[in-house]
Amino acid sequence: MATMERKSSKPPQETLRLNRFLAMAGIASRRKSDELINSGVVRVNGRIVTELGTKVNPATDRITVNGKPATLTEKKIYILMNKPKDAITTVSDEKGRTTVMDYLKTKYRVFPVGRLDRNTTGVLLFTNDGDFAHALLHPKNEIEKVYRVTLDKQVTDTDLRKLRKGIELSDGPAKARTAEIIEGSKRKKVLISLTEGRNREVRRMFEALGYDVKQLDRVSFAGLTPLGVPRGKWRFLTHQEVQQVKELIGLLT
Repeated sequence: MATMERKSSKPPQETLRLNRFLAMAGIASRRKSDELINSGVVRVNGRIVTELGTKVNPATDRITVNGKPATLTEKKIYILMNKPKDAITTVSDEKGRTTVMDYLKTKYRVFPVGRLDRNTTGVLLFTNDGDFAHALLHPKNEIEKVYRVTLDKQVTDTDLRKLRKGIELSDGPAKARTAEIIEGSKRKKVLISLTEGRNREVRRMFEALGYDVKQLDRVSFAGLTPLGVPRGKWRFLTHQEVQQVKELIGLLT
């Protein structure tokens, strides 16, 4: 596929696929960047580009998204939020609804890693490191996510076994790595862990067994927990935490 370049006195630089460049620039994850490209809001040297395979040269090409320049970010940012209820996991919302960015008051341009449903609470990560986000979300890495689920009625041991064995959903089977009753919850709260991240997966698994999920809270993602972070607040990951996650997803250098 053709590389879009313009003449420049700058030294040549390795070309990158446009979606990877946007991820490295902290605009969005690679998958979300593909959506931006398809929607026609990305321009290279003034021209709208919708071809996903387009390559660009960061040293010579001028890339904009919604009219704003996109440049490679030197400093990588990693943030953990304890997501509150009733917040959309997106950078912006055309309907004017509250988004997680309304709670994230920072000068850095970052994007959420994956998403949590509007009414799901708990651990949500943000970064401007596209490779970090891509590796965390890639199915091959099987990154564990742990949820505390509050149900409308008592869960049976039979249904817990079904969760661990696998539930057939409309988009294929879903299987919990672990599913255990939380002590003292009168069998109405379950701690469940998965390595997938399909849309509303936990809720749909319980709904398939006849339960209504009253509350869903992600208590761990890639080993990171919201301990010490109040609901709706956030903090930067420590260097040690970043290194631990990078080792987990195979990015440790």
